[in-house]
Amino acid sequence: MGFVQGEGRTQGTLFPVTLEELIPDDHVCRVIDAFVDRLNMVGLGFERAEAAETGRPGYDPRDLLKLYLYGYLQQIRSSRRLESECRRNIELMWLLGRLAPDHKTIAEFRRMHREGVTAAGAELVRLARSVGLVKGEWVAIDGSKFQAVSSVKSVHEREALERYLEQLEQSDEQDEVVIDPSAVASALEKLHRHPEPEVAFMRTTHGFLPAYNVQAAVDAEHALIVAQQVTVQAGDNGSLQPMAEAAQAATGGPAQAIKVVADAGYSNGEQAEACEAKGILPHVPANRGVNSRGDGTLFDRTEFTYQAESDTFLCPAGQTLARKQLMRKDRAVLYAAKPEVCGACPLKSRCTVSSRRIVTRHLHEEALQRMHQRATPEAMRLRRATAEHPFANLKYRIFGHPRFLLRGLRGAQTEISLAVSAYNLKRMVNILGGRKLHAALQAT
Repeated sequence: MGFVQGEGRTQGTLFPVTLEELIPDDHVCRVIDAFVDRLNMVGLGFERAEAAETGRPGYDPRDLLKLYLYGYLQQIRSSRRLESECRRNIELMWLLGRLAPDHKTIAEFRRMHREGVTAAGAELVRLARSVGLVKGEWVAIDGSKFQAVSSVKSVHEREALERYLEQLEQSDEQDEVVIDPSAVASALEKLHRHPEPEVAFMRTTHGFLPAYNVQAAVDAEHALIVAQQVTVQAGDNGSLQPMAEAAQAATGGPAQAIKVVADAGYSNGEQAEACEAKGILPHVPANRGVNSRGDGTLFDRTEFTYQAESDTFLCPAGQTLARKQLMRKDRAVLYAAKPEVCGACPLKSRCTVSSRRIVTRHLHEEALQRMHQRATPEAMRLRRATAEHPFANLKYRIFGHPRFLLRGLRGAQTEISLAVSAYNLKRMVNILGGRKLHAALQAT
């Protein structure tokens, strides 16, 4: 018995195969095509969305957006690789009508349209809401580090130049040094030429590297990302309110009450209070310091009772700690007992090794306590199950490797917007099926 034989390469057919016949009805290309065709490209801010009456015809931004969405779904982010795929990939031939733009045109589109691709991603979230894939009841917020384009060496050199110029400025104020204008001009020129002035070193899984902190708000219903943002802050505690408000806007607007869950890195009493005022209930463990003095055996601050009517604390021995100082930088109020009272207290050895005990209270302590009480074990399990899975997909299924190709904060934001749109499209196809989602897009 022989093998299964293919057709001869020179064999002609009476009815030539068309590209339409080669793409299944439920293929993701049909979903991409229907989604982009329904977008108002002018309203979303895409340039050259309307053809000019004179001059050489340009490429429709719809075609280039389709190309990028397909590319990110297939882990193809390079403009040169996308150019090559246009000439050999049957799926792209169908999607673009056999168009094959050069890599410069492809790269220029991505560079120019950060706002446009972000707005297109928001339109996809609105579509997901309309078909019931986004509920907006529970939203998990998390952040992850993505490596920047700049090398470790170049960022070290930039930071060294910044320190040098700062030292010169301080010395100039004190009239302690003679400054060489040519050296200063050279340093300023090098700083001006650096392609990523915003990037800084952050802790990643591969050590301290130049990176950006990518924030994402994920709807718990089907793990769709409803909001995202690239930040230059290594910590997450300043991102609770902006991400929660972005998630609220994406899932129904200010009238939509939502529950937000995040880890202790987002503990921020001031922002938690602001969220509650807007109908957002944060479920976040309070990140408090531990009293490590005395080998950790001394009374914790929880042993002290706050008395709101007198704005004082009551210690375990029944003595009063009066308000002493407001620390605006730490957003806390300092309370202290009298040294003579602590010196005569029989519990002093279990309370403090100093002459008196000092306790601090956060300016937004009540909001911190409410936020902490809502952070139940069930809420934390929901956070882990909801927020961590999308980042794994973005890093290793969409990016292929968690490193940006575009330089600067604007470039990183553009890439994340495209990657999140590709991720959401993939999730929606997996949940509804390509055929049903394609029909929903055509109906709207």
